[in-house]
Amino acid sequence: MKNVYDKCPQFENKRWSLRLIKEEDVNDLLAVYSDKNALPFFNSDNCDGDNFYYPTIERMSSAVKFWLDSYYEKWFVRWVIIDKAIDKVVGTIELFRRISDDRFDGVGILRLDLKSELEYRDCIKDILSVIIPPAYELFGCDEIATKGPIYAVERIAALEELGFEKTDELLIDKEGNPNSGYWIVKK
Repeated sequence: MKNVYDKCPQFENKRWSLRLIKEEDVNDLLAVYSDKNALPFFNSDNCDGDNFYYPTIERMSSAVKFWLDSYYEKWFVRWVIIDKAIDKVVGTIELFRRISDDRFDGVGILRLDLKSELEYRDCIKDILSVIIPPAYELFGCDEIATKGPIYAVERIAALEELGFEKTDELLIDKEGNPNSGYWIVKK
């Protein structure tokens, strides 16, 4: 597979399609990131205080531009998740290989942001099964970690079914703050 930052691959299964985010996705993404019920499931660890709540088109547009700039700077990739049945963007997946001085050094970090009505086990499992297999090679890692807070029972059930195991290890952010609730799957 080629470098993910040279040409971002697209992935799909019967229901979902994943592709690199575009500025034209702003309107669909506004429905995701202005959803207060989805907000508790977004992982904002190490994101400079951003909680990913974007209630206006201007704020959402600014976030999309930042995500695209981050891709071109080779910081992370953010794919949109398209529900093929309705041809709408219903969430995003961010992935990057973490460089750090903690247990998560060299680990692929995955962030999954979904509309709240999709926050259930089968949906999450089906979406993650599209991206996890190629992610190891794309990001040169043997492990992938994602956040699964204790209240995210549907997400945790999906993670367990995909072979993720909870870790008590803490992800230390750039300010030195510890972050818990991570689950890891190995290649």
